[in-house]
Amino acid sequence: MSLREHLDQWPVDNVAAQVLRGGEVVDSVGDTSRRYSVASVTKLVVAYGVMLAVEEGAVELDQAAGPAGSTLRHLLTHASGVGFDSREPQKPVGERRIYSSAGYEWAAEIVGAAAEMDFADYLREGVLEPLGMRDTALEGSAGHGLVSTVDDLAAFAREVLNPQLLDPSTVEEMRTVQFPELRGIVPGYGMHKPCPWGLGFELRGSKDPHWTGKNMPEETAGHFGMSGTYLWMAGEHAMVALTDRDFGDWAKPLWAETNAAIYAELTGQSE
Repeated sequence: MSLREHLDQWPVDNVAAQVLRGGEVVDSVGDTSRRYSVASVTKLVVAYGVMLAVEEGAVELDQAAGPAGSTLRHLLTHASGVGFDSREPQKPVGERRIYSSAGYEWAAEIVGAAAEMDFADYLREGVLEPLGMRDTALEGSAGHGLVSTVDDLAAFAREVLNPQLLDPSTVEEMRTVQFPELRGIVPGYGMHKPCPWGLGFELRGSKDPHWTGKNMPEETAGHFGMSGTYLWMAGEHAMVALTDRDFGDWAKPLWAETNAAIYAELTGQSE
């Protein structure tokens, strides 16, 4: 089936998507300039901004940040022990992968203070404008407050696949498992032992069930948002999909099936 045929099965009022190979769009559906709330896909772009600050020397990845004993690295990898929406520790630092938007808000505040400007402005000037993401803005929480378009997130995906703004070694580090022994919960998909995560990027690993396809490689990196959105990158391939229906039971089989089929077509492999 084509991308359009797959997305026609999604019970959503509006959807836009693009599939990329080697930075080139190979399929596109819907109004790719329409702005959507992308929820936790925000964390990918925010993490890029934090790592820009690391490269610029404003902050250090392993400096103290968050609760006692935590670092920026812990905050970006959900390993600081703080809760989803609370800065109060739920577990000791480095003991469990606790998915946390509060940790990203904390990290953004630290970068903003170091840069002596609001983090949303730092992100706009340092990441969004250089990548031509004109319709994207951080309008709330650094954990889930980004508004963006398929076109803009495709531009971000191109940057990750072929880094120009950050050093390639930095992006490689972001897509490398941090604290690999940690177990944790992927929202909507339950406990995984282990639960691999990079700096901002969720890594597929051997997670099952998962929102990416079962045929996709363990190094597949990306994120999904509870607003019904996702972005993944695997090898030279990427896909962005944005909808106006919140994530739920409808998405679990359809996203996995769509991603498996798209990846199989891109690579010439069976699902």
